[in-house]
Amino acid sequence: MKIAQIAPLYESVPPRLYGGTERVVAYLCDALVELGHDVTLFAAGDARTKARLVTMRDQAIRLDTAALTSDLAAHLTMLHEVKRRATHFDILHFHLDMLHFSMFEPYAHKAVTTLHGRLDLKDLSRAYEWWPSYGLVSVSDYQRRPLPGARWLATIPHGLPAELHAFNAHPTGDYLVFLGRISPEKGPEMAIRLAKRAGIPLRIAAKVDSVDRAYFKEVVEPLLDHPLVEFIGEIGDARKSEFLRNARALLFPIRWPEPFGLVMIEAMACGTPVIAFDCGSVSEVVQHGVSGLVVHSEEQALSAIAAVHRLDRHAVRATFDQRFTAESMARGYVDVYAGLIESRRLARVS
Repeated sequence: MKIAQIAPLYESVPPRLYGGTERVVAYLCDALVELGHDVTLFAAGDARTKARLVTMRDQAIRLDTAALTSDLAAHLTMLHEVKRRATHFDILHFHLDMLHFSMFEPYAHKAVTTLHGRLDLKDLSRAYEWWPSYGLVSVSDYQRRPLPGARWLATIPHGLPAELHAFNAHPTGDYLVFLGRISPEKGPEMAIRLAKRAGIPLRIAAKVDSVDRAYFKEVVEPLLDHPLVEFIGEIGDARKSEFLRNARALLFPIRWPEPFGLVMIEAMACGTPVIAFDCGSVSEVVQHGVSGLVVHSEEQALSAIAAVHRLDRHAVRATFDQRFTAESMARGYVDVYAGLIESRRLARVS
């Protein structure tokens, strides 16, 4: 199949530091190429990919040192180029939410749109009603709930390359980790409170967006001056394996409708169990008692911290291998692509 992958331009593909959507796009492109497909990636020029790269910007927007940039102009320019080449592809796979909908209606029959974010926002449901011909992919069943009437083609969990993170059956450290982004919905202050109450060191590797800077300064930063708490900052893949694989557990104390939670499977790939609050997709990603412990309160989380060492880290990694590899993700998408192509063939002969 000839497949176009259209990535956001905010982060490099994959991101050098924090980033979810562009990371998934990178792993998907490489896995599809390894399965023998002809893949073209539309992305920023600093992408690292096995696919054929069409450079739509010299570098990712977040890493650009220019004083002023226009993300809208960059994305519309990219969409214009994708449309100019649209007839060259069997499938157009978009990762831009609905930005392309009005422009690509003539190609909706060959378009797949993966929705990576939350869908319980005002105005979204009405917009999706206007464009019912686009086939959508969710990253968890929970993510779909606000849009039950949309044209869902499949739920395909995110995946990582099997070799990306090193498995560790015998961690050398006895500490907890928090990885991702500093924001109220991610619950970093809860992670700090749990670590202090449990008397176990906590290492925090997280990005602070400008929109969350005040929250970090006012709520989180005052909690960091404690001998059990270490704030590392934003890290990339090169440091992530070491950070995760020697930890007792990953703390995931979210309080928002998480569509997926990539960091959970990054921990699982290392054999590190996850202690997660039961919000959003958590119960779909974490197999309670096998790959981690799903909790509903701070007290349950404390008990989980005390008990999590009893989980078999081989079983944690086995859960990742069975459900969350990049190859498994790519094969799921190949099935979706093939279904669209077959539908077009049947429509032509009928």
